[in-house]
Amino acid sequence: MEIKGKTAIITGATGKLTEAIVLALARAGANCVCIYHQNLAKAKKLQSNLHRLKIKSLFIQADLAVPENVENVFADIEKFARPQILINAAAVFGKQLIKETSFEYIRQTFDINFTAAMEMTRKFVELAAAKTRNKQKPIAKIINIADITARRPPAGFSIYCASKAALVAATKSLAKELAPDFTVNAVAPGVISWQKNVTAEQKKKILAHVPAGRTGAPLEVAEAVKFLIENDYITGQVINIDGGRSL
Repeated sequence: MEIKGKTAIITGATGKLTEAIVLALARAGANCVCIYHQNLAKAKKLQSNLHRLKIKSLFIQADLAVPENVENVFADIEKFARPQILINAAAVFGKQLIKETSFEYIRQTFDINFTAAMEMTRKFVELAAAKTRNKQKPIAKIINIADITARRPPAGFSIYCASKAALVAATKSLAKELAPDFTVNAVAPGVISWQKNVTAEQKKKILAHVPAGRTGAPLEVAEAVKFLIENDYITGQVINIDGGRSL
């Protein structure tokens, strides 16, 4: 699928990694529907950057963990343009020992990392299939932002890793269910940016397990997303972008 002239929905658009994806798609000529939760300042800055690129954009502030918000988001999108690309990137990340966790924490993590992505996918499939006039297959692309920890979960991150593992499983199942009208893939980043309070010693220890010997760059993930959009014969795949850490 050629990206130029298409409309892409990107959730979690104000994240550091997701911002790179938005800008990469915009530079390729895609119109961008950017959904964000709270970071209004970052959203305005990103919107300004898209304006300079002469890209048509729509910014929507919404908590996608609330079901009716997803309905409202798509009501706005339908007025804006017919979307052909969905990037499910909204997520929360955190370390939580099982003895310290709560029902609310588990539910919140899954609501954002998995359930919201599935609801966005359901509505996207409904809208894209109903509005398309082009019978060429595939008619649309879905890309989920997973994590290499879905396959190799570290201690202390059981809830987060399980939510991403659910997203990986759904990616593969949906690829079969929605073919040939949609391709459904995922990218699984490794260490792209350091979390706060990570010490130099901890960084050294982590990078010792990365054959590439460095962290990844957001643009490297964004380029993989572009590749999956442009290739029409790849579906049901999870591309690890981790410098070899998952080997």
